[in-house]
Amino acid sequence: MVMHAAQSRPGISERLDDILARTRGELDRGLVPVNIFANADIFDAEMERIFAKSWVFLGFESEIPDKGDFMQRRIGRDSVIVTRDAKNEIHVLANFCRHRGTKLCQTDVGNQSHFRCPYHGWVFKNNGDWIGAPDKSKAYKGLDPKDWGLLKAPHVESFLGMIFASLDPDAPTLMDYLGGAAWFMRGLMDLHPGGMSPMGPPDRYKVRGDWKTGSENFGGDGYHVGVAHGSVQTIQLAQGFDVLNNYSTHYVIPGGHSFLGHDFDSMFGPDGHVWYYPPDIQQHFDLDRIDPLLQDVVKKNPPIVGTIFPNLSFLRFFGPPSPGKPPAVYTSWRQWQPSGPGEMELWSWQLKWNFMDEQQAADSYAAGQFGFSSAGIFEQDDTVVWEGAPEAARSVWARKENISFNMQMGMDGMGQQTLDESWEGPGEAWRPGPGEPSQRAFYQHWLSQMVETGK
Repeated sequence: MVMHAAQSRPGISERLDDILARTRGELDRGLVPVNIFANADIFDAEMERIFAKSWVFLGFESEIPDKGDFMQRRIGRDSVIVTRDAKNEIHVLANFCRHRGTKLCQTDVGNQSHFRCPYHGWVFKNNGDWIGAPDKSKAYKGLDPKDWGLLKAPHVESFLGMIFASLDPDAPTLMDYLGGAAWFMRGLMDLHPGGMSPMGPPDRYKVRGDWKTGSENFGGDGYHVGVAHGSVQTIQLAQGFDVLNNYSTHYVIPGGHSFLGHDFDSMFGPDGHVWYYPPDIQQHFDLDRIDPLLQDVVKKNPPIVGTIFPNLSFLRFFGPPSPGKPPAVYTSWRQWQPSGPGEMELWSWQLKWNFMDEQQAADSYAAGQFGFSSAGIFEQDDTVVWEGAPEAARSVWARKENISFNMQMGMDGMGQQTLDESWEGPGEAWRPGPGEPSQRAFYQHWLSQMVETGK
């Protein structure tokens, strides 16, 4: 049993501080040590130093529209209940009974005024307050209810209908945390006063990959498209992947956030305006809702993928809803849920504009499922190749040789990408691609959180 436990924790002989110190030195050279993937000590520290400290996305307000509605979600590996109480306030509650730790909520969604523990029957209101137990007057006559309510996230805020929470009592406001990323999110979600909403609960599927790989890939990895998704060109569902990087811009935002934009006008002509949305959709947009510089980005160089640190990403692209039909634009918010060292669940919401008619929404949903879902032609490519980092991290040979992964693309002497000094928006703009400034910035912020919050 001891030998098995040691084998399941690769690199356990290395102290956590040593791994982080090595990572700091390697990142300065654009390298990422293999040791940070599929490592149990790193994973445990991430749960405490990143997920318990960051603002984490939990879902959409429209998923719990009515008083009493709830949904079961996660912060790191912690199961939480997101509720809307009788006063219409949203709470994020720890999903375990204060009596013996039994899981209170077993269903994904529902409507409840209270939660009753299935073990001994302790009862909690949907705002977390303790309100009773069997034989209360005999068993708990002196118990103070104020001391025994469910744990509540100290900070819960919404932005553009998206619910976030932080478990850190000293966390900054959500808007301070998002910083310049909020500007880009407005360009994605705020082009119409009705906003956007998910077309159902999130798809969920297990991936043998590290959550960091999903986050940094969607933060700006345009380099993989022509190779990993080459089969899409082979079967002639799409073309031109090999030149995508010639039209790309990496938007790098402080805090580990990033977005990858593309010059749609140069790629597709005038029809490429605003993510290639067709006229019957664009006619509903009011670009005056966003500032002039953001309008220009949305029209000409919109982000098609991006990541909000730590584990929330989005995708907006287009594809056929069925063979022979014109392309439909789809929007997906997706979350890389850590489930163990080198393992995660991928949660994906398909969104619609709330002005869409039934057919427009159905086409967008079908196009999104065809491209990015458990059976999606792009998703399958990604999730297979993402298995590599944890596999390498479990390799005795790789750890013995102290190998690192290369993220030097775009650094001095490595390519054509340069910092656009004329950029007036938030963060930095690097263009043209290919390059990896987003990936390097992601891991630099990851390291800062692992070191600073671990002191």
